[in-house]
Amino acid sequence: MYVVATPIGNLSDITIRAKEVLSSVDFILAEDTRVVRNITKYLDIQNNTLIYHQHSGNTTKEKILNLLNSGQTLALVTDAGTPGVSDPGNELIDYLLSNNPNIKIVPIPGPSALTTALSVCGFNVSQFIFVGFLPKRKRQKLFEWLSQAQKPFVFFDSPFRIRKTLEELKDIFPDRRVFIAREITKLHESLYRGTFDEVLSQLPSKIKGEITVIVEGVPGKNRTSISGLGNPRSIR
Repeated sequence: MYVVATPIGNLSDITIRAKEVLSSVDFILAEDTRVVRNITKYLDIQNNTLIYHQHSGNTTKEKILNLLNSGQTLALVTDAGTPGVSDPGNELIDYLLSNNPNIKIVPIPGPSALTTALSVCGFNVSQFIFVGFLPKRKRQKLFEWLSQAQKPFVFFDSPFRIRKTLEELKDIFPDRRVFIAREITKLHESLYRGTFDEVLSQLPSKIKGEITVIVEGVPGKNRTSISGLGNPRSIR
């Protein structure tokens, strides 16, 4: 089974190897067949698609296991980015290897919102903590733990909650800067960087799209500065 990273926005980010795999496997496992259809149409390939998402139960996992045991080749994709990161792909891999350790799992690397945002934030991220999607409730203990760790941390958030989240965080991390990447690689890609108050003032009143947030670690004596990231930047 191939674990294939797909574009997080711009379909041109698909890799040559990913195209080769998606065009050659017997089945593509997808969260949403409509999303995969956009990718396969762009690549001008046809393939059988099966549904696998967070609500898939053991019956679906068993079906996938049987396909692999019978010699079929599969490609696991997520709606965007790298499977197994903040999605149920890791659960499937654990299930498959627990039932048949001889199944070959092959990673096909590519786009990831996590590493894409880290690469342009300008903070010292040689070490960082990734917490995935923040819990909707009882987040205070998590924030307190992150403050004790003193390292930069990254998370995904909803456009409907991002303002509330930033307001909570600025009280706990008043001396740190924050970086937000919205709609990475898409038409209205925007990057925001500064203090919590500065970023809150930059955000549009109506926020849409996928959001990745990086909170700086404990500030050091030397800070890296990247020109052009003080204000939102759109790529068209």
